[in-house]
Amino acid sequence: MDLIAEAIHHRYGDMTVLDSVSLTVKSGEIVAILGPSGCGKTTLLRLLGGLERPTSGRVSTSGDAPADSLNPLTYIFQDFALIPWRTVAENVRLPLEHHGMTSNERSRRVADALARVNLAEFANAYPRQLSGGMKQRVSIARALAVNPAIFLMDEPLSALDAQSRELLMDDLVRLWHETRFTAVYVTHNLAEAVRLGHRIVVLSRRPGRIRDVISIDVPLADRRDGHPELIAASARIWSLIRDEAANADRELADAL
Repeated sequence: MDLIAEAIHHRYGDMTVLDSVSLTVKSGEIVAILGPSGCGKTTLLRLLGGLERPTSGRVSTSGDAPADSLNPLTYIFQDFALIPWRTVAENVRLPLEHHGMTSNERSRRVADALARVNLAEFANAYPRQLSGGMKQRVSIARALAVNPAIFLMDEPLSALDAQSRELLMDDLVRLWHETRFTAVYVTHNLAEAVRLGHRIVVLSRRPGRIRDVISIDVPLADRRDGHPELIAASARIWSLIRDEAANADRELADAL
């Protein structure tokens, strides 16, 4: 299923947050959204997921979700959003509880999702007993349980230490190779964007406009430090971000 944004314009009161953003996320690709703080990345993700309606423009989908998909669009947040008094398995089961399915089907989906993120042996643990990386794996398993057509990821690794972040990126690459999921991945981290994005959309400072879209043809499994195409993509993206920061400094100096 493709996700399509057409001429998105969004305002909060008198403040324009996004301006003329058009983007198609194709089935089976990860599109990373990168830009300076306050550029509207999270707002764009909320609009794509239907949590808000754009002031003008249109968000739509094209194609069918998987036959057993319960939620075509599913979020993964940076703060894990786990319920502390529920076990790992009960947290993963949560989005299944309002769907008409047998107890056996719910248990099958939960067990399958936990196995895919290597947490089967922690099914009866509580969130307080888990590391940050394990908590994020639980939130990924909860999303996997509903078999979404598209993942909407809002800085999912930003709360983790460097080692956990690297391990989770490897996990996401493995999961993508298993299922070829579709995702919009919002991040402020250049390394994450280059490691995971098939395409990287660079937004300007507010109001957010698309400055560039960088495609990376290197297979996800082959992306390692020192690859020439990754170095070139990183340099291009950094030049755009650096220019934005420089412009902000100049505007501040002019105002003094």
